[in-house]
Amino acid sequence: MSGIADLRPVLRRREQNAWNWYDWANSAYYTTVLTVLFGPLMITVAGRAAGCVGDIDDSCSKTVSVLGLHLAAGSLPSYLTSFATILSAFLLPIVGAVVDRSGRKKWHMAWFGWSGSLFAALLFFLSGEHWQLGAFAVIVSSVLCGCSLVSYYAILVDISEEWERDAVSARGWAFGYLGGGVLLLLNLVLVQGHDLFGLDKELAVRLALLSAAIWWAGFTVIPVVRLRNHPPRNEVSATGSLLQRSFGQLWATLKDLRNYPMTLTFLLAYLFYNDGIQTVIGSAAIYGSKELGIGQSVLIAAILLIQFVAFAGALFFGRFAARYGAYRCLVWGTVAWMVIVVLAMFLPRENVALFLAIGVLIALVMGGTQALSRSFFSLLIPHGREGEYFALYNACERGTSWFGTLLFGLMFQFTGSYRPAIVSLIVFFVLGLVFLVRLDARRGITEAGNRLPGAV
Repeated sequence: MSGIADLRPVLRRREQNAWNWYDWANSAYYTTVLTVLFGPLMITVAGRAAGCVGDIDDSCSKTVSVLGLHLAAGSLPSYLTSFATILSAFLLPIVGAVVDRSGRKKWHMAWFGWSGSLFAALLFFLSGEHWQLGAFAVIVSSVLCGCSLVSYYAILVDISEEWERDAVSARGWAFGYLGGGVLLLLNLVLVQGHDLFGLDKELAVRLALLSAAIWWAGFTVIPVVRLRNHPPRNEVSATGSLLQRSFGQLWATLKDLRNYPMTLTFLLAYLFYNDGIQTVIGSAAIYGSKELGIGQSVLIAAILLIQFVAFAGALFFGRFAARYGAYRCLVWGTVAWMVIVVLAMFLPRENVALFLAIGVLIALVMGGTQALSRSFFSLLIPHGREGEYFALYNACERGTSWFGTLLFGLMFQFTGSYRPAIVSLIVFFVLGLVFLVRLDARRGITEAGNRLPGAV
C-alpha cells in the first residue's frame, strides 16, 4: 500500500508566503517615516518652537530644551532615533526571552506591530510648534517595531527547514523592499505634487506619515490570519516572575554563548559590517548633495531606485546562496561593500550617471547581505533560543549603529571633506571580514544542533 503524500512542504510554503507580508508591512515605516520624511518635518516643527523661520526643507541651528538639555533642532531627529536604538538594545533581549517561552509568536508580532503603528499614527499631529508628541511617538513606535521583529525573525525557524531559510529570508527582504518602495513612491508623489492635491507641504508630509502607519497595521493582518502558532521548542525551565524568568534566560544565554564560539564570531562580524552598511545608506544623501553636488530630485530618484533594485538583489543573492551557500555570499558581499566605498570616494562631482550606478551596486549588495545575514544566523541558534538570540542579533544592530556615523562625522570634521569620511567606513567592512573568515560555518551549524544545508 503506497504512503500518503507528504504535504508538509506545501503547508510550510503557504506559511512562508504569509510570513513575507510582515516585511512588506513594516518596511513602509522604515522607508517613509524613519528614512525620508520624519526628520525634515521634526526639524521644521522643533525649529519653529526654537524661533527659526523657514519651510520644511530648511535647517535650524537654534535649540530646544529636552529634559534640561539644550539640543539643536536640526540634530533632534538623529538624537531621537539614537535614543530609540539604544533603548531597544536593552529591551529586545527581554522580549526575546518571553517569545521563546510562548506558543503565540504571531500574536506577539501582531500586538507589538499594531501598537507601534498606533504610535506612528500620532506623528500626524506633529505640527505647529508641538514637537514633543512627535518625539515621544517616534521613539515608542521604533522600539515597538524592533520588538515585533524579534518574534517575526523567530517565526522563520518555525516555518522553514535549514536548507530553505536563505530563499525564505531573501523573499521576505525582497517583499519588504518592494512594499516600502511602492508606498514611498506614492508618498513622494503626494509631497512633491502637494499643490495639485490642494494641500500645503507640511500637511502632505503628515498625511504621508499617517499612511505608513495605516499600511503597517493593515498589512499585518495578512500574516496574522494565515500563520499558525507553533509550540515552543526545547523550552529552558525557569522559576519566578515573568520578568525574572526573562532576565534569567537572558543571563543564561549570555553565559551559554561561550559554548557556541562560531555564533559569537558571527555576531561580532555582523556588528561591524552591518554598522558599515547602515552608515553608507544613511550618509549617501549627504555625500551626494554636499560633496558631489547632486540635486534633490536626483537624490529622490536614487532612493526609489535603491528600493526597487534591492528587491532584485535580495532574490538574486537568495538563488546564489542556494548554489554556493550563504556564508560564501556574505564573505564576497562584504568584499563588494569595500569596493563600493572606495569607488564612491573617487566619484566625479555632478556626474549623475556614475552616482546612480553606485546606487545600483549598493542596492544589489544591500538586499543580499541583509537577507542572508538573517537566514545564516538562524542556523547558528540552538533550538528553543530563537527569540533570545534574534534579540541579541537586533541588539547588535541597533545598539552599535552609531559607531559608523560617529566616524563619518569625525572624519569630515578633521578633513573638511566627505570623501575621506566615506572611504573611512571601509574599516568596518575590513573588521567584519576578519571575523567572517575566522568563522567555521559547518562547525557553527553543527554545534548549534542544526542540520547542514546542501550548500554552506
